[in-house]
Amino acid sequence: MKLVCFGDSITSRTEGYARPLLTIKLASKLGEEWEIMNAGVPGNNTFDAIERIQSDVLPHNPDLVTVLFGANDAAHHKRVQLLDYKRNLTDIVTILSPAKVILISPAPVDEKLQHARTNLVLKEYAEAVREVSEATGSQFIDFFSKMMGFHHLSELLKGQRNDGLHFGELGYEYLSDEIKKEVFIYERRNGHART
Repeated sequence: MKLVCFGDSITSRTEGYARPLLTIKLASKLGEEWEIMNAGVPGNNTFDAIERIQSDVLPHNPDLVTVLFGANDAAHHKRVQLLDYKRNLTDIVTILSPAKVILISPAPVDEKLQHARTNLVLKEYAEAVREVSEATGSQFIDFFSKMMGFHHLSELLKGQRNDGLHFGELGYEYLSDEIKKEVFIYERRNGHART
């Protein structure tokens, strides 16, 4: 089984490891049944995603794809309008097939450190991801709301860069746990129940 993690720098960051930290965490949690490929590119938004989905995702013939974009779409300095964001996400899901997609909403930021994004705006983009998930029937992780519920949000968002956006070990631990739950749901749905 193949899982492709499709996204921006949140998906691709290594945080000092030899490979993207999300890939490492998922490989350890999902076991040998799954081959994990990382198709994260720093700075990408959903327009970039559509441009490279044919080259970076489809050739792998994945069983499942996590789609995590929004941090750049919602940034003040390179904003992708909400309607375009929703349309782009819908196109991505359609290209991949809703049965193969886990949509993930963008994470919140630590506003004391991050000045290019606000949680008020990110919440709108997270809600847009939910709407696309509901409209297409794809799986969904409301990462924004789940992380906002933590009292220690600033700890979860603390990575090597410590910029309030790129999280480290704790954030990836939590994200990979959430993805693992959705992968297990996918497995049960498709008759690959674990023993």
